[in-house]
Amino acid sequence: TFTVAVDDHSYLEKETADKAFDSLSDLHRRTYLTSMVKYRLHQRSFRERVIAAYQNQCTLCKLKHQELLDAAHIIPDKEELGQPIIQNGLSLCKIHHAAFDKNILGITPDYIIKVREDVLEEIDGPMLKYGLQSLENNKIILPRNKNFWPDRDRLAMRFDQFISRA
Repeated sequence: TFTVAVDDHSYLEKETADKAFDSLSDLHRRTYLTSMVKYRLHQRSFRERVIAAYQNQCTLCKLKHQELLDAAHIIPDKEELGQPIIQNGLSLCKIHHAAFDKNILGITPDYIIKVREDVLEEIDGPMLKYGLQSLENNKIILPRNKNFWPDRDRLAMRFDQFISRA
């Protein structure tokens, strides 16, 4: 269930409605809402372990700002193989995490980065060119400890998703 609250200013004259809207907008800009958030209990330790395994950097671009790094699941944790283990994780910066989740880029079981064809053909600014397109056919940066390398079977499952959605 959900609730939608709509303000009806149709009964006001235009000038009065504009003033009411302006004050309402100003009020909303300065008002905070307290909300309850549901989060996975393992998420913090999963993040710490995955990012440490990847030497505190993005596995695709080497960005080392921890505040911009996420531990991305290869297989989402809601699925059976989505355990919160390092082998099911990748240390990704925010943009590469979003691109991975949205199947803009994929990673083969041989640890090769593939970028969706339409994105490779697109012409845009430097972020697209250097942040995504230049990753095509590069190998990801792997953890030093081979025991922590991404699980090839999970990568294969995820890469199949990438291919089917491309």
